[in-house]
Amino acid sequence: MRNEFGSAHDHHHAHDHDHDHDHDDRLSDADVLAVQRAILEHDTLELVTVGVDIGSSTSHLLFARVLFERRGHKRSDRFVVVDRTVEWRSPIVLTPFRPDGTIDAHGLARFVRNCYRTAGIAPSEVDSGAVILTGEAIKKRNARAIDEMIAGGSGRFVCATAGHRLEAILAAHGSGATELNRRRGGRGLHVDIGGGTTKLALIEAGEVRSVAAFAVGGRLVARDAAGEWTRIDDPARLVAESLGLDPAPATFADPAARRRLAGRLAELVVDQIVSGPVDGLGRALELTEPLERPAPVDYLTFSGGVSEYLFGHEQGDYGDLAPELAAGVVCQFGARVTVPVIDPGQRIRATVIGASQFSVQVSGRTIHLGGASALPVSNVPVVRHAAPLADGFDPAATAAALAATARQHDVSLHEPVALALSWAGTVSYPPLAALAATVATVAGSGDELLLLVVDADIGQALGALLVEEAGLKRPLVVLDSIELGSLDYLDVGQYLDPPGVVPVVIKSLLFG
Repeated sequence: MRNEFGSAHDHHHAHDHDHDHDHDDRLSDADVLAVQRAILEHDTLELVTVGVDIGSSTSHLLFARVLFERRGHKRSDRFVVVDRTVEWRSPIVLTPFRPDGTIDAHGLARFVRNCYRTAGIAPSEVDSGAVILTGEAIKKRNARAIDEMIAGGSGRFVCATAGHRLEAILAAHGSGATELNRRRGGRGLHVDIGGGTTKLALIEAGEVRSVAAFAVGGRLVARDAAGEWTRIDDPARLVAESLGLDPAPATFADPAARRRLAGRLAELVVDQIVSGPVDGLGRALELTEPLERPAPVDYLTFSGGVSEYLFGHEQGDYGDLAPELAAGVVCQFGARVTVPVIDPGQRIRATVIGASQFSVQVSGRTIHLGGASALPVSNVPVVRHAAPLADGFDPAATAAALAATARQHDVSLHEPVALALSWAGTVSYPPLAALAATVATVAGSGDELLLLVVDADIGQALGALLVEEAGLKRPLVVLDSIELGSLDYLDVGQYLDPPGVVPVVIKSLLFG
């Protein structure tokens, strides 16, 4: 059964005037309640979702139709994806930047409006979506404003500025590498070579175990719209100087200079793939901590713009180093890489297809609302402890795991955050007190809301222990009987009395 959700206001015009739009596409309170009521009354949902990816080199957009079914028959049961179909893909465009280094907001807005019009989809028809900024794009001064502008201020969207670690995770999922690993087994290393950075993700059992990033990409040197070589980013300058090349953009009008630079960059990429950096230059280009390597990998997968050249799907010249970098990587592989290289399927379109959205009502009798004055909140990132906890769990190891997951997802524990735990232990004082102390250690103190979400009926007891015994010094709301994933975001409404519930919208990033 198709349910149409969303605002009736269409603020995208059928023409491309280069000006800001003042129309508000936010859902009203009545709209939100109607959405929640419609979701709760049906066991099957079909949503239209949009995914927008803005990177340091390219940007693109796609629309998808996603079918959900409720698992179970209770109102709090979660909907799961049973089918997804990409309805329309945009052309891939070069991300527009202004001369001062900021993103060209109007240029991107025109691109998005044109996509809606060409696809024949009105903004009011889109139920949910995700806007992701990655790579060098997140450094630009107006990145967050771009993120929010394209989402139209709508709470139906996830708006995420992905740092290097989260970008590595998104690339692994969006390329199809994690799904490939679930089917194939073994240990895979996914390599995403973008315009400004390369990301690594070690995958086992369909889960990303470790990530890393370093400043090598296909668009560190590039031509401008007039065809002149005018761009050279700092990492390329550093590598050029190590080769004795003049680090001026005009140097790279010479194809021989481009090949030398690209060859050294390719060597640095393969160093990272094989074992990690082998010299000071490689270490100087690292953007994160090194990849954890518990054992050799069984195969490699690639995505990002450079991968199009690696797999032979692209031969065009877009005024950058991508062709030469890909050729250099292939040359390095012949002598240094012995494991298979697999095309995961998406390559340059390694991005989200949108975000699912559905409501869950949680009984007010089993939750803690000490920080209820901080509600409502939206787009709160979830930090999930994957393994269930039980009596005798290791508090230090649990705290370290939560902190590591937050770091891997580029989430600050000092900002509004949702910690998600699975509890399989007894509902008795000693283990719950230990759990409360562990959460308090991870969360620290401050003025920002902490959402604690558990899948067992211990919310009220755990909240009381956190405040009264563990001494948590920040606003706290504990919700229970909810299961969350590692790439979820939460919207939590105000407590409604009657009927005595807190409405929760879980927005999960979706991949093709």
